[in-house]
Amino acid sequence: MKWGCPERKRQLLKKMIIDRKKVREKFAEYTRNYDPSNPKIALKIAHTYRVADNCEKIARSIELSDEDVEFAWLSGMLHDIGRFEQVKRYNTFIDSESVDHAEFGADLLFGDENLITDYVDFRSWDRDLETVIRQHNKYRVDKEVSGKLLVFCNILRDADKVDILRVNVETPMEEIYNVTEDVLFSAGVSEKVMEQVREHHAVNRDIMDSPAEHLIGHIALAFELVYPKSWELAREQGYLYQMFEFPTRNQSTKKAIAEAKSELEKQVVVLRRGK
Repeated sequence: MKWGCPERKRQLLKKMIIDRKKVREKFAEYTRNYDPSNPKIALKIAHTYRVADNCEKIARSIELSDEDVEFAWLSGMLHDIGRFEQVKRYNTFIDSESVDHAEFGADLLFGDENLITDYVDFRSWDRDLETVIRQHNKYRVDKEVSGKLLVFCNILRDADKVDILRVNVETPMEEIYNVTEDVLFSAGVSEKVMEQVREHHAVNRDIMDSPAEHLIGHIALAFELVYPKSWELAREQGYLYQMFEFPTRNQSTKKAIAEAKSELEKQVVVLRRGK
């Protein structure tokens, strides 16, 4: 883009820097429409702020411009806006049993309700922001997404995955997976799930049936972290390795957790060699 004179450049940049205080206030105002005593709602409020913070850290680590950092942070603040209505209507985070929360959230922001206008006054980011939000939970980013837009998608996806590791440790898994403790600790893991773990990529949610398989699937998210900063954040948190301490009573799950840990350690060795 040709900015023209310095004053014009300053004016344009000023317009593209968001009011973070306003965004936080509007997000808090929106989430007050839901029950904060519901652990699922409280979980997603905390998750949102952490993902936005992760987005900023990752964006700065790859030396993006201030404007791009603002965009990345905003994508984190808005990425799970669909979760709150999902919980209210269906009492679950499982998209296959309710709605695709990313698509639902993007529809709320950029569809008829046009909630995005509550958060930012300019519309020049809308199209890209909508794409990034729609893509954040997909198994694979759409092949048509490329360039800077793909960078933003990867930042949000990494930031989200890093905090999902925390959620799995700090939040009772019965709340996450909507099952009793007995079902959770007795659930097994199939060979088809472990085949994908051995290939060092995320597990396709379509083949995960049991809550233990979803746990393994969350561990496997680490295989696809794109940026070094994302790995750094995951290591600093320490939650990933705490997930290996899951107290299952099922022998197939015990074996799956041990194997997932071994495969992840192989990945870490490869990454260190690549430095």
